[in-house]
Amino acid sequence: MFNFSFPELFLIAVIALVVLGPERLPKVARTLGHLFGRAQRYASEVKAEINKEMAMDELRKTQAEVQSAVREVQYEMTDEVKKTEQTIQQAIEGGPPAAVESAHKEVENVTASSSPQLELGLESSAGQPEHKA
Repeated sequence: MFNFSFPELFLIAVIALVVLGPERLPKVARTLGHLFGRAQRYASEVKAEINKEMAMDELRKTQAEVQSAVREVQYEMTDEVKKTEQTIQQAIEGGPPAAVESAHKEVENVTASSSPQLELGLESSAGQPEHKA
């Protein structure tokens, strides 16, 4: 903090001894030492508080970036869902395509030629009926 060399400190001590006298000099030096210690502690507390605030600012910036990324992903997902819904709605309104139509015909053929057990959802294997859920 202060950049005093040894000769400068010695000169200050001699002047203080002459001005204050030998009786009061130890008490004044002790008081100055306590005040200097308090000033150092206060300066270190302020420095720690500033560092803490800087870290909090960095965390706030990171939080804002993450929230922005989450919002962006949410908007993208919402857009994709809307596009998918529109595609499904168009497929429903436009009628079933040929592949879906042929699948419906296969299901109808299997249903028409199936046994009553299959229509009820039962299959017989080794004489034991299974119930499908």
